[in-house]
Amino acid sequence: MQIDRLADLKPTSPEGCKPQNIGLAPDWLGRHFGATEPSTSRQKSGPLRLGAIGKLEVSLTRDKREVKRLQKLRYKVFYEHRQAVADIVTRFTRRDKDSFDGICDHLMVVDHSARSLIGRSLVVGTYRLLRQDVAEKHGGFYSAEEFDITSLLRRHAGLRFLELGRSCVLPPYRAKRTIELLWHGVWRYVQDQHIDVMIGCASFEGTDAARLSRPLSFLHHFARAPEAWCCDARPFGRVEMNRISKEEINVKAAWDELPPLIKGYLRVGAFVGDGAVFDEKLGTTDVLIIMPVSEIRARYVRYFGADARYAG
Repeated sequence: MQIDRLADLKPTSPEGCKPQNIGLAPDWLGRHFGATEPSTSRQKSGPLRLGAIGKLEVSLTRDKREVKRLQKLRYKVFYEHRQAVADIVTRFTRRDKDSFDGICDHLMVVDHSARSLIGRSLVVGTYRLLRQDVAEKHGGFYSAEEFDITSLLRRHAGLRFLELGRSCVLPPYRAKRTIELLWHGVWRYVQDQHIDVMIGCASFEGTDAARLSRPLSFLHHFARAPEAWCCDARPFGRVEMNRISKEEINVKAAWDELPPLIKGYLRVGAFVGDGAVFDEKLGTTDVLIIMPVSEIRARYVRYFGADARYAG
């Protein structure tokens, strides 16, 4: 599974997305975000608006036309800007798609101040959301192809899991506003669906284990999930993360080498599974992120809370 390196949080976005335009106090949401009340996430009509900052808006959708737009965005990020290898069908359609798209809910961030070639608001970011009850009706989670999710689910049979996947943001929009809108949307969904645990794969670019020795070892020694939450990589394609001893790791250098999305997960309070996996198709090295909602730090719960009103 691919989750894009969302942001280096530099002011590289268009003028309306500059980080300095954002307050950082917990009441910031009340001034900038809005949220309609989603009666259900499985809507059949168009996107359901969840929040906005300026001209950027996040919504939830399952509409086939909107999902196609998101697939085109994913193709642009994964295949044009990164190292994913497209098959013939993918190259022809210029869409990153699979069988999971039809059963998932999708977060979509659009910029109403920019237009696509056909004149619609530009799609700039996305997250794919797969609930456990839906996954169990359709063969399981996507990340189960790389990690032993079954044992994790069995140990926590009374909890509701949500898989986060296929996240990406256009390079010019990899700044705080876009990322915060995506996370606001995720948190709205978690609350609406009464989710207890979030899981998903986060990726390092490339499949050179030697080059990734320091950050992988850092995750193994400092962020590995406790036994109750640990989940092992499957043997096929498994990459050992314990490559450098804890005493030998330069912690600052290792932290700097982590993809921004993984840093974000760790700041919130997430754990990492045991072992990484090469994804040859997407040209990445994947680790499993495990985020029990009860472990998310209180300041982030306040920051991405769902009690704001829509400001659009």
